[in-house]
Amino acid sequence: MPGHITQSTILNAYDSIREHIRRTPVLRVPAGELIHDVPITLKFEQMQHSGSFKARGGFNALLSGNIPETGVIAASGGNHGAAVAYAASKLGVRAEIFVPEIVSPAKLAKLEQYGARINVVGENFSEAFSACLERQRETGAHLLHAYDQLEIVAGQGTVGLELEEQAPEIDSLLVAVGGGGLIGGVASWYRGRIKIIAVETTGTATLHSALKAGYPVGVSVSGLAADALGASTIGDFGLEASKSYVHQSVLVDDADVKAAQDCLWNNYRQIAEPGGATALAGLLSGAYVPEKDEKVGVLVCGGNASLSSF
Repeated sequence: MPGHITQSTILNAYDSIREHIRRTPVLRVPAGELIHDVPITLKFEQMQHSGSFKARGGFNALLSGNIPETGVIAASGGNHGAAVAYAASKLGVRAEIFVPEIVSPAKLAKLEQYGARINVVGENFSEAFSACLERQRETGAHLLHAYDQLEIVAGQGTVGLELEEQAPEIDSLLVAVGGGGLIGGVASWYRGRIKIIAVETTGTATLHSALKAGYPVGVSVSGLAADALGASTIGDFGLEASKSYVHQSVLVDDADVKAAQDCLWNNYRQIAEPGGATALAGLLSGAYVPEKDEKVGVLVCGGNASLSSF
């Protein structure tokens, strides 16, 4: 494992970034409103700067060390790139971002808004990442990995720290998984004090496949959430934290994700992209079944969706 994330690591990250991020709100949904006998706490992290939780990791990485004059470089399905570009613009650092051709128009617009140099390369994240590494060797820019770098994952873990302060009563928490940065950080914060439920789509099941095999395995990425949850292999941080602290791993299909998006919009006027609604899909679809009166938390982790989709 490329490092070790403790609660102290996450506390230090929060101290570093708290002046630069939003303390995103929670909404308590009473039992019976969405699920019978189950009170739900929604954490609206899609309201974070740049439209997703990834601003936390971006700021923490940029504030954690000396950045060369050539700045930072990253590959992303969109949200990590937007977060790095946003943080870099606020801190006066150059940023170059590589995204695959499947990047959504909404995320590409975010990147352009923040002034980073943008390269659209390859059919998927893996191809964009390969091009990013080649460019990094040319420029010497500081690489910020989307989900498997200690400073990034520690920053994402501050979502858990914040949520525990806001909703200490929850018994379980559903978390969407792509490359594993979010669940790696959040699970490393809670460390078994509550049940952590990993939720993936059938087309992006990197963690589910790795847990079944006992080691990281490559998966073919497809489906509605591929631009956000589209890592082809789970990261080391996410896998190790999941082996220790994740209670259950469940899968949902694209129709479940769309239904969760519709639920958030129709009931709460909240826009979530497919990856951002995947955790809620795990609950609404019945993929995860809580016990009676279990107090369930759900991370709504990204909102960079096109308004036309709603």
